[in-house]
Amino acid sequence: MLTGQKILPAARNEREFEKALKTSGRYVVILNVHLAKLKSLMQLSKRADKKVLLHADLVQGLAHDDSAAQYLCQNIRPDGLISTRRQILTTAKKNNLITVQRLFLLDSLALETSYKLLEDIKPDMVELLPGIVPSMIKEVAENKNVPVIAGGLIRSQEEVSAAWSAGASAISTTEKSLWPK
Repeated sequence: MLTGQKILPAARNEREFEKALKTSGRYVVILNVHLAKLKSLMQLSKRADKKVLLHADLVQGLAHDDSAAQYLCQNIRPDGLISTRRQILTTAKKNNLITVQRLFLLDSLALETSYKLLEDIKPDMVELLPGIVPSMIKEVAENKNVPVIAGGLIRSQEEVSAAWSAGASAISTTEKSLWPK
């Protein structure tokens, strides 16, 4: 799905996004961004021949409902949407965008709830947070047969290697030293 890319640069602001566009990978992730900046960032990504996975829940100035998802899909047109919300991912799926369901593994109840959502939504990928829990990466990758992006708190090459060894398909990180050169 990610054409073999193993590290996804995750940009928290415009400056980081511009740096992410200079990496060798094809995909970049936009985290925190104001709605007014989205179109210009998408234009930059097109010029850099990059595909954008946009974290819909972190777009400032936009609600987190079906109308917001429709707006993102039809007007902003990222290559994919990342979200914790069912309605956002369902709308993205209907609009043929890549869907990445972000799951926070806080405890066993959160895990069970997440499994139910995965079965209902059937996202293209799932992003597990924190991504430094290799045993959970392995469990989800093996039991749910969906590519796993490990994200959250990954700050070293050792943590990257542990996530890959556990079965992660890719790593999402804000740690610039781990981004593709």
